[in-house]
Amino acid sequence: MHLRPFDPTDTDAVIALWTACQLVRPWNDPRADIVRKMTEQPELFIVGEIDDRLVATAMAGFDGHRGWVHYLAVDPDSRRSGLGRQLMAEVERLLREAGCPKLNLQVRSDNLAVLGFYRGLGYGEDQVVSLGKRLILDES
Repeated sequence: MHLRPFDPTDTDAVIALWTACQLVRPWNDPRADIVRKMTEQPELFIVGEIDDRLVATAMAGFDGHRGWVHYLAVDPDSRRSGLGRQLMAEVERLLREAGCPKLNLQVRSDNLAVLGFYRGLGYGEDQVVSLGKRLILDES
């Protein structure tokens, strides 16, 4: 898999992948999320291609204290082939180079397969409660 920074021409393919991976939610407009990301650390939004076909994405960020990864997606037909592991290794490398001491991510508690994937990469459950508050309501 060839990894590279996201390009705006990838938008439709990225949203199609996120939809296929069931990452799109009614309260998050994926186009708005992409536009927002392109204003903050766009170099940390990476995509993976095989034979010019977009098969993976990761949207990462670093706030000076912790790194985060969102929208990690691998085409359902390409899963269990090491692409997710390769993508996360690149995210970790980029964040480490930025001076990031710890990477956080959130997984829905009922997504057991994804929890197993991250545990296999050495991620453990932190003893915290994730809280959130919507500041901008996306229109979908």
